[in-house]
Amino acid sequence: MGDLGVAVVIEDDVDVRNLLDAVLQQAGFEVHSAGNGRDGVDVARQRQANVITLDVGLPDIDGFEVLRRIRQFSDAYIVMLTGRGEELDTITALQGGADDYIVKPFRPRELRARITAMLRRPRVSSGSSDKAEAPSTAGAGASGSRRGTVLQHNGLALDTETRTVALRGTPLGLTRSEFDLLHELLKGTGAVRTRADLVRVVRGEYYGEDTYISEADERAVEVHIGNLRRKLREDAQDPRWLVTVRGVGYRLAPKRAE
Repeated sequence: MGDLGVAVVIEDDVDVRNLLDAVLQQAGFEVHSAGNGRDGVDVARQRQANVITLDVGLPDIDGFEVLRRIRQFSDAYIVMLTGRGEELDTITALQGGADDYIVKPFRPRELRARITAMLRRPRVSSGSSDKAEAPSTAGAGASGSRRGTVLQHNGLALDTETRTVALRGTPLGLTRSEFDLLHELLKGTGAVRTRADLVRVVRGEYYGEDTYISEADERAVEVHIGNLRRKLREDAQDPRWLVTVRGVGYRLAPKRAE
């Protein structure tokens, strides 16, 4: 096994597949490849992949269906690759459980940087992106307070050390991006975070202060926030945690008496 674990490349274009193999091998992964969706699912299962690059336009079943099948048994980091830049594709990929989405042609350095950023903030859950261990919830309800490594607000407890989240003691299964966005808003204790700020949180150090933030990047953040609200069962008319600041970004809702 490579130093960083196992990477699986699911890509029907031979040239792109060879490029991805080389990039991931140079990064330190043991790399396995597949040229279609069904084989890709099998390889991901057999090799217990840590990272998967997944093409949307596969010859047998499309990448979104492959994503759905892989998410039934794996919480590997999945980066979707496509030659199309439609917003609907981005939304579908992120809602289906992808961690990132890159439009071809891509820069190998960018792909490697995004994967490196993901691995620096590892998941704690295993087996599925909908599983997580429950953090300590002692003292729940103290707005923005820190008890050890736990941030708490309106019954929500986020443990920064174990990267787990619980709502009134019930574990929530969040993706890496969802966790990072929630963490950023909780530690802000009500300060507004622009969409550009949150893009940088999701993308990691690859996106510096002078990096151009596209509409697609900001839309991806909106999708992640929407997924967070769904998992929190947030009331859009009376939010307890995530407040939209129209035309700007998001902030943490005020503390409520429990």
